[in-house]
Amino acid sequence: MSGMTHRMRNLVRRPGRVRRYVARVYGRRAFDEDGRIKHEYLERAEHRAKREGNTSLERAVVLAKNFRKWRHHRRRK
Repeated sequence: MSGMTHRMRNLVRRPGRVRRYVARVYGRRAFDEDGRIKHEYLERAEHRAKREGNTSLERAVVLAKNFRKWRHHRRRK
């Protein structure tokens, strides 16, 4: 396992946390056909967590957005 993969694995403290939160708050409409969270609902979840003052959840959502960005960037090369 490469060093980068190992470090990224340690970033996620509670796997599935953002997915469960988005499913509870927004329901099935927040997911596409493949079961991935739509970008629009990640934005909404981040805004809601910030408004509620839940900084831990806000950071988890930002990390989920970054994972999506990194995956897309890596695939283009």
